[in-house]
Amino acid sequence: MFSYQGKNQFLKKLNKGDFLMRSIVKLFWVLSILFLFSSQAIASDSYINNSAEKFSSGVANAVTGWVELPKNIILTSQKEGPAYGITVGLAMGIMHTVGRSLVGVLDAATFFIPTKPSVNPPYIWQDFSRETSY
Repeated sequence: MFSYQGKNQFLKKLNKGDFLMRSIVKLFWVLSILFLFSSQAIASDSYINNSAEKFSSGVANAVTGWVELPKNIILTSQKEGPAYGITVGLAMGIMHTVGRSLVGVLDAATFFIPTKPSVNPPYIWQDFSRETSY
């Protein structure tokens, strides 16, 4: 076990946060090195391309999510009429604005896991006449 003096020094280090911070930094470096040498990170260009696609669409959706508001008002007005477009289209536009923006932030934050973009169409400008789905 520890001597009284050794235990006292250990508690001082722990109180200062040095011990905990150094352990966290060491764990971070070990996990980073393991990730860099993993087979998926080195595998092919498809990993890099898919990750870049997910990151770019995530950032674009986070920044341009507000365009869902006028898009839904216009689409609903064309289908059901102006009164319906201003009321229901506005509500749907707010819902899709929040949805596209949050999904964009999530996609940008998790770009290192290369999956398909979560929003369909992936970019707001890609098929403006189609309703957004998740």
